[in-house]
Amino acid sequence: MTTDLQDLEQRTNIHEVITGNARLTKEQAIDLFQNAPLYTLGNWATQVANRIHGDKIRTYVIDRNINYTNVCSATCTFCAFKRKITADDTYTLDVEQVNQKIEELVAIGGTQILLQGGMHPELPLEYYTTLISSIKTKYPQIHIHAFSPPEFVEFVAVLDIPDFPTTKPGKSHTLPQDIWLKKLNAILNLLKDAGLDSIPGGGAEIFEHNVRKRIGQGKASAQQWLTVMTEAHKIGLSSSATMMFGHLESIEDRIDHMLLFRDAQDTAIKNNYPGKYHAFIAWPFQPENTPLGNLPSHDLESGEIFPGEDIEHPKNGKVLRFAGATEYLRTQALSRLLFDNIHSIGSSWVTMGPHIGQIALSFGASDMGSVMMEENVVSSAGTTYALNEQLICHLIRDAGFTPAQRDNHYNILKTHNTDNSPDLQVQDWSTMRIKSLHHENDSETSACDTPSQTATLTIEGN
Repeated sequence: MTTDLQDLEQRTNIHEVITGNARLTKEQAIDLFQNAPLYTLGNWATQVANRIHGDKIRTYVIDRNINYTNVCSATCTFCAFKRKITADDTYTLDVEQVNQKIEELVAIGGTQILLQGGMHPELPLEYYTTLISSIKTKYPQIHIHAFSPPEFVEFVAVLDIPDFPTTKPGKSHTLPQDIWLKKLNAILNLLKDAGLDSIPGGGAEIFEHNVRKRIGQGKASAQQWLTVMTEAHKIGLSSSATMMFGHLESIEDRIDHMLLFRDAQDTAIKNNYPGKYHAFIAWPFQPENTPLGNLPSHDLESGEIFPGEDIEHPKNGKVLRFAGATEYLRTQALSRLLFDNIHSIGSSWVTMGPHIGQIALSFGASDMGSVMMEENVVSSAGTTYALNEQLICHLIRDAGFTPAQRDNHYNILKTHNTDNSPDLQVQDWSTMRIKSLHHENDSETSACDTPSQTATLTIEGN
């Protein structure tokens, strides 16, 4: 062991962190990110994952990402999916169309839907309550994981609810704070009563104000985002926490983002809220077809400081620092070491590819995410990696673990430790190749020949 590594271990108190007897400070987290050898950092994160989850089982969920509309009032510079309401290629799914998608999910043993859309300024409250109640009535066994915090913030602005005012899209912050909070809670309870089970963590991106205002105009502020989740947790709706990195942000911005989640989870635990953050999932920004992706890239070989690290730098906010595999694995490993109060860390292989996602299981991840039948958001930005259940089980097993299907609360539904396991039934792996994926509003693609071959992973994670 080198003196430098010994010094790092002492500065960060890493062995006490690994055993759960200490938690990382912000300064220690930055020190680890900058100075820990990659595989040492991964080993430390894996020790934490093994302490929490054991060293045998790693999980996945079978669900479907249903994007109910692509109309959105926000102007996020990283998004290739949204359409203005006046565009020719907009769509909004009705109840029958959504139920047909769920029917296909049920046929392959799915247990959950991830229901998210753009922030449509003209859909009424009845659209959402009818959609949720119809799903829950027809498919009571399906967990409804729906509507990210930015959608709720837009609901507060535009939904017409008795005794509450409305405002223009993207302007919910203009309402008095007490009215804003009361209307938010009314909407949360109405959707919960209709059958909403939990809330996905989409739209968190990066919470730092200067970065957020550059990449997500018209979207929920960091405080609004966190408030939606806190109020949801209070009434028993659990959620996930997310981060999209590898664009304008500094390393400190990433760590501050994660620490805001850790602090919020501390509050939920201290106050015994019935809902909490079950998982954290982070993924790198995908630039293709996005306005943000047109910015110049930082020259990593130049030796110059990345402008995002210095708020006073003249090029701050004007240069991108993309995150490759090494940066992704380092960031994920650090998240496992930071989050001593969040159960699961998810591998987001949809942006990095299946094999980096597999390696992520040796960098603190305990969950391989979702086997899904549809993906619209990530594929709009050029990423179309896909896996079916057999392949996702194979990747987990090949990484040295036993694959297990879970539910939204990370309860194990099936442990695949027999010869009847999905991956162990495959005789010819060439038959597992994905032929095409379902993409909404795309006449050139179609569903695969069989439902079991139509799986892909959402950007958000569950």
